[in-house]
Amino acid sequence: MTFGQQYLTYLDCIQNLGMSRIDEITYEAPLADNPSEKVKVKIVPLQFLKAVLPNPQDLGENYDGETSIGCRIRGLKDGKEHTYYIYNNCRHQDAYKETGMQGVSYTTGVPAMIGAMMFFKGLWNTPGVHNVEEFDPDPFMEQLNKQGLPWHEIHDEDIEL
Repeated sequence: MTFGQQYLTYLDCIQNLGMSRIDEITYEAPLADNPSEKVKVKIVPLQFLKAVLPNPQDLGENYDGETSIGCRIRGLKDGKEHTYYIYNNCRHQDAYKETGMQGVSYTTGVPAMIGAMMFFKGLWNTPGVHNVEEFDPDPFMEQLNKQGLPWHEIHDEDIEL
């Protein structure tokens, strides 16, 4: 997953200001009817940040462009180097038209839903703790196509940026 420099700068700023903290802090808030008096309030900075930022659903209608999620793979098979790129692009406008949310929400929610479905159907239900990579990917990949996130493949082509 890649992000633009501006987005990464915002994340660094949030981190540097302590707004990504998930532990409670005590904040001295002025009283509305008497600002010179203060009351101590416990807040979680990340929850506070969420409360003051715009609701992502309210932003979706104006999003433009696409998400692009993929894996670039290079390796040796039978002594010969191969490249493989598997990816999905999702248009923000299409996701919003269907769900009322932008593409990032769509590409986050659909795979999680499919993973839950794999678990409840018993396809990914093995005792113990496992990484998702340990399970058969075929039913998951098939569902991505059916649930609106079709994937594409590129074999042995130059995929360097």
